[in-house]
Amino acid sequence: MNLPNRLTIARLYITGAFVASMTLAWRTEPGHPEWMPVLSWSWGYTAGLLFFVAASITDYFDGAIARRRNLVTDFGKLMDPVADKVLMAAAFICLIPDHAIPAWTAIVIISREFLITGLRLLAASKGQVLPADKLGKHKTVWQMMTVIYFLLLLALSEFERAGVLHNLFWWKPAWHYGGPALITAALVLTLYSACGYLWKNRALFAAA
Repeated sequence: MNLPNRLTIARLYITGAFVASMTLAWRTEPGHPEWMPVLSWSWGYTAGLLFFVAASITDYFDGAIARRRNLVTDFGKLMDPVADKVLMAAAFICLIPDHAIPAWTAIVIISREFLITGLRLLAASKGQVLPADKLGKHKTVWQMMTVIYFLLLLALSEFERAGVLHNLFWWKPAWHYGGPALITAALVLTLYSACGYLWKNRALFAAA
């Protein structure tokens, strides 16, 4: 297995670590700010941010290295976008309990990924491999920016709770105004890229 494919597989493992960190993050209960469940970690969001950034970096380097060294393979064409989808689906689902991403938004985005994956499986049954297109990559970048934005705010809240940072007066406006703006941009690009990808490969449906 070449280096780009190893990075793709590594992204799946890092995604698992990200999910574990987000699951163990200390989420305070309303009216009980000091309540902590038995299985929790006060730096879960910070660790989740680091794991997500690391996974995002592998997404850049696996494609860049494959193109620069002429290591593009059918495995990479298929698994690179799959690893992206697993990472992003995990991130959006993990942010729902924190009221960062509305559940319906996560459903729309993940449904889009299932639809495109189904199209790739249809192409594979006909002996074709459909790589990710540039618009799809731009969509992924916007989605990653949205997730990193919320994870950064959640990580900063952990630093404030630990007494490392103080007076984050801008935190709530950033959460309630900046977040929805990024979500809207990511959602629009997600739907637009899906329509473009389906139209570009419409011949597969005609031959189905």
